[in-house]
Amino acid sequence: MKDYKTSNIRNVAVVGHGSDGKTTLVEALLYYAGAIDRQGRVEDGTTTTDSDPEEIRRKISISAAVAPLEWKETKINFIDVPGYFDFAGEMVGPMAVCEGALITVGAVSGLTVGAEKAWTMCDKTHTSRMIVINQMDRENANFDKALATVTAKYGSHIAPIQVPIIEGGKFTGVVCVLENKAFTGEGKTYKEIDIPANMSDAVENARAAIMEAAAGADDELMEKYFEEMELSPEDTIRGLRKGILEGTVVPVVCCSALTHIGLAKLLDNVNDLMPSPAGTEKEGVDKAGNPDKRICAEDQPFSAQVFKTLADPFVGKLSLLKVESGVLTSGTQVYNANAEKMEKPGTLYFQRGKKQIPTDKVVAGDICALAKLASVSTSNTLCDPNKVIKFENLHFPAPCISMAVYAKKAGDEDKIFQGLARLSEEDPTAVVSKDPETTESLLSGLGEMHIDVIAKKLASKFGAECVLQQPRIPYRESIRKPIDVEGRHKKQTGGHGQFGDVKIKFRPNDDPTDIEFHFEDAVVGGTVPRNFIPAVEKGLRENITHGVLAGYPVVGLTAQLYDGGYHPVDSSEMAFKTAARLAFKQLTTANPVLLEPIYTVKVYVPDEYMGDIIGDMNKRRGRIMGMDQVDGQQCVTAEVPQGEMYKYATDLRSMTQARGSFTMNFERYEEVPAADAKKIIENAKIEVEDDD
Repeated sequence: MKDYKTSNIRNVAVVGHGSDGKTTLVEALLYYAGAIDRQGRVEDGTTTTDSDPEEIRRKISISAAVAPLEWKETKINFIDVPGYFDFAGEMVGPMAVCEGALITVGAVSGLTVGAEKAWTMCDKTHTSRMIVINQMDRENANFDKALATVTAKYGSHIAPIQVPIIEGGKFTGVVCVLENKAFTGEGKTYKEIDIPANMSDAVENARAAIMEAAAGADDELMEKYFEEMELSPEDTIRGLRKGILEGTVVPVVCCSALTHIGLAKLLDNVNDLMPSPAGTEKEGVDKAGNPDKRICAEDQPFSAQVFKTLADPFVGKLSLLKVESGVLTSGTQVYNANAEKMEKPGTLYFQRGKKQIPTDKVVAGDICALAKLASVSTSNTLCDPNKVIKFENLHFPAPCISMAVYAKKAGDEDKIFQGLARLSEEDPTAVVSKDPETTESLLSGLGEMHIDVIAKKLASKFGAECVLQQPRIPYRESIRKPIDVEGRHKKQTGGHGQFGDVKIKFRPNDDPTDIEFHFEDAVVGGTVPRNFIPAVEKGLRENITHGVLAGYPVVGLTAQLYDGGYHPVDSSEMAFKTAARLAFKQLTTANPVLLEPIYTVKVYVPDEYMGDIIGDMNKRRGRIMGMDQVDGQQCVTAEVPQGEMYKYATDLRSMTQARGSFTMNFERYEEVPAADAKKIIENAKIEVEDDD
């Protein structure tokens, strides 16, 4: 690739709903611009940006992939971002480093949830955007209908700068309203033609919408527009560029990735209307924690941020980063501001899909890849050691579903968890943890497909197969009535015998919210010698981890040791621990109950889904605690048993067409209804028998 100045670079994320043609569009643009020799197909698994075996098998994008091309003295770094919601974390890095975004909208489907979420993300990251009505070659494609769905949602932001030419029901070309020119022809053989006479009204309507949007972006232009009801082409372009930069104007274009109609003008529009990184400012903090910033220019101190990590069992770790300021070469001193360690860059690459193109320098604003940076992970800031800056970490969505992970083959445990650790470096939304309650290893993610993909990658990349199961619920046990019991351990053998005798009163804690275990020493008269009392407490603490109903830990319990007996020769710590265990086993007479964890769940949904959400919560034994308006959505707060929330992420997505989201926080333990408790206890006994 040629050397490009910062002002001649464009970083553009291609985002939108799953199956709206993002990968095919990026592939077509690469081919059209001459970056690749033949255009691959998603169906054949031959596209540049879908190179992972799981992407090829499932025929969907799973991971964000960079795809640079050159067009008319400009380098455009397209990043193909997955549209399926299980991989929403893949949007975070690209949107943090791209100044522009192409939001794809299907010409048949119109505006979809994925496009709405992409728009919201653009608002959040202050990213300029352009809407591409794609798949214009499809049967039943309707530009006007698709545009109407966008305009109905986003109103005056929308500026259709192109109008499709339809002849005999077929998409044959585009009218570029800004240039007042029409172009037709498939592939690279497009030519300029006169604007069809029957399209004059559509073109004029589009021009009026563009002028109105351009005028709305600038007060001076607004006054001029009101006075003259017209803007010159130069004023219109100026207003458009300002509005696009500020996010108040969103141009709309149309194309077909398969027939290539409209691709040339799309690339021209990206060059002309999408902002370059030159002069942009990125804020951070210096070594002392004081606010600092970097301006995207070659004459600034070097700084960069890693927005994605690729885990390869052969190449090792590959870090994708954007140079935010200065110039990066293989000789540049690189300091990891997060790990506070020096790193040696080594070979620099431009990444195109899985292909690596070596380069000797990367200028401010450009995107590149570095291999084997030991201390570096996603979000880390790399900078000049003499001018340290640390940028804000990227914020990834929190996992919302968990599965327990077990090795398929005995002895593979280490291999599995090493592989999962590598994969969680690649995907920060895949979190591996150990549940301290159940001791299970958990793999958490954004959906069932997400977790399944991680498991499949584990097998294909690291040769370790795992089994996924529903996680155990950390139930608890407690008692409802006080009891007074005796635990007596007496054993006579040939030599010294064993003797320990304890009398203990067990009762529920006075405060129902207190789930701790309390031990009270109320022994008088030395019936249990002082040196053996700690052994009694220890024996009880060891046994409360395994309750009398179903083997779950016992909580909310007070044990008062008030009497007992001992033998001057045969008594020992072990004997008194055993006596304590025998006393504990008698909790079966204290009206023992099973407790379940209750979570406070906040569900955020548009108004129209409220009835479905509340009805579903009632089915899950949930209690509705309140409803509030939050950021234009309804927030339903409920208290729900943890056991009823398994796979809720999937169910909520289904109920709300993926428009809903939720958070969960542990609240307390509550008694399980008798019918449910009976099933849980029976299952626990079966598990114990199976283990034996």
